[in-house]
Amino acid sequence: MKKLFALLLAFCMLLTLAACGAGDTAPDSAGGQEGGTSSGEVSLLTAEERAKEFITVATGPTSGVYYPIGGAFATALGAWGYKTSAEATNATGANIQLILDGDAEIAIAMQDAVMQAYTATGAYEGSAAADSLRALMRLWPNYVQLVTTSNTGIHSVEDLRGKRVGVGAANSGVEINARMILAAYGMSYDDIQPDYLAYGEAIDNMKNGQCDAVFVTSGLPNSSVMELSVSYDMVVVPIDGEGRDKLVEEYPYYAKATIPANTYNNKEDVESVFVYNIMLVRKELSDDMVYDMLTGIFENIETIQASHNAANKNIYLEVGVGDLQLPLHPGAEAFWREQGYLN
Repeated sequence: MKKLFALLLAFCMLLTLAACGAGDTAPDSAGGQEGGTSSGEVSLLTAEERAKEFITVATGPTSGVYYPIGGAFATALGAWGYKTSAEATNATGANIQLILDGDAEIAIAMQDAVMQAYTATGAYEGSAAADSLRALMRLWPNYVQLVTTSNTGIHSVEDLRGKRVGVGAANSGVEINARMILAAYGMSYDDIQPDYLAYGEAIDNMKNGQCDAVFVTSGLPNSSVMELSVSYDMVVVPIDGEGRDKLVEEYPYYAKATIPANTYNNKEDVESVFVYNIMLVRKELSDDMVYDMLTGIFENIETIQASHNAANKNIYLEVGVGDLQLPLHPGAEAFWREQGYLN
């Protein structure tokens, strides 16, 4: 009897230890927890966990490329089981702030403005460094398109002197591009008459003779520029020469590019530059949730690719995360390492 009792006691102790061990190694619930997982390992959320999370995707103006592509991200994540909403915004500058304020979970933004915010330089000099920004993935290249009409006599960046120029909404990604490009050519807003309007509104002003040239930074083709090229004798002004060389040398997130012939009414290729768009996330999102979102995005990537030509050509898994300068969120880092794009 004593022997039987001892065996039973030992068996019970083994069960107790096993139960305790299971409790110690069980993964934390991922949804909405600050700081992510503590073990460095990530896992997918359950359907029930996804259904409890609301993801706001910050996009851009309805006239631009950000809006349809951002809306498609919301649709793809909705198909994965999240509650989602796509918010129309003034694009990059507004989207950075929405992420910092915790009013959006993911947002599209141009990498040049993001890096200025992250390092408190350029347009963000004097502000606190936005060190809570993290990258989810690389998106598509935004081409800087300086457009005018033939009657203005503008054929180069230098010809903008004394002209009324649409530079984008104040502190927007387009406006940051305009400042940096002018500076690369030895110019500033003192040399032009800046018009702080989103490019869609600025192009409308140009049609009415109230603006001479407009900076547009977007994927190709841009619908507002396309409409202008159909109805007016539009000119795409090259961004080339020593000014472009200086810009690319000083700011590595810019790259030399060509706007191909017949993108609009241009019969020949036009020299320019591009800067990548990236998808931002909040540092506070859990590692598991970010890993899960990326998985859901690529499970439904056809939805995103169908939203715009720029997405169809540039957003797919094999692109990887090259040219990203903003640190990846740990959950995104785990995803991309698993896919073989990080060491």
